[in-house]
Amino acid sequence: MSTVNIDDIRHFLEKYVAGEPQRSGTPDFWRKPVVVSARADERFDILPQIAMNEHVLPRDLLETARSVLVFFIPFQKWLVRENREGDRPCENWARAYVCTNDLIERVSQAVGDLLKEAGFESGLTPATHNFDEKKLMARWSHKHLAHIADLGRFGSHYMLITPEGCCGRLGSLVTEADLGDHPLIATRDACFVKAGKKCGKCIERCPVGALKETDFDRKACWDRLNENKEVLDYFGSLPETTDVCGKCAAMMPCSFTNPVKT
Repeated sequence: MSTVNIDDIRHFLEKYVAGEPQRSGTPDFWRKPVVVSARADERFDILPQIAMNEHVLPRDLLETARSVLVFFIPFQKWLVRENREGDRPCENWARAYVCTNDLIERVSQAVGDLLKEAGFESGLTPATHNFDEKKLMARWSHKHLAHIADLGRFGSHYMLITPEGCCGRLGSLVTEADLGDHPLIATRDACFVKAGKKCGKCIERCPVGALKETDFDRKACWDRLNENKEVLDYFGSLPETTDVCGKCAAMMPCSFTNPVKT
């Protein structure tokens, strides 16, 4: 059995994501990814309480799990700026969503293969659509895992704000490799409103008023995502699972950074 550490995985992720446009012929949608690891200990037992009650635990994915890995692939700034205009998502935002979900699935498998070569098994999940369509909540929430592992903090838009902002996609896996705790965020909050400062720009930008300072109307948001698919012609060439909007994230103080960082 050989050794593998968080730096090995970080470098592997960075190289894999950097090579994706040439590999798959997609536009260069992505900035450099970031990744954290956390020991798969009792901290994660709270998931059924803070996420949904059927949320699975790391040991449910892999009985021998010793570490949880969570990574964030941030979008390029030009893409976020493009999605700022209007009340409907731009075509590139939707295409980036599809391409990134595919990328997350493949890079997660590639990281799993890297760990397996070192002698460690891993447990993987899809990048999205592993959720209860009645409760509109995930059975394996990358966002909640990332919060516990200190990759980011929740904003008023209920998205995760990482050191590289909130515009991008999350992936995660568990492994029996003991990678230790390697957090990336130290502040209690990464959202101005939650930190007691003035902002609320994401709340103002929601086209259907689904966001409040202390509440989130999941159904109104979900209905809007489905409506986008009905009224935008370019969705005809995209998978039915392309559920996008992103107006609450585009060109916000937290789009590209943690604005509350010390």
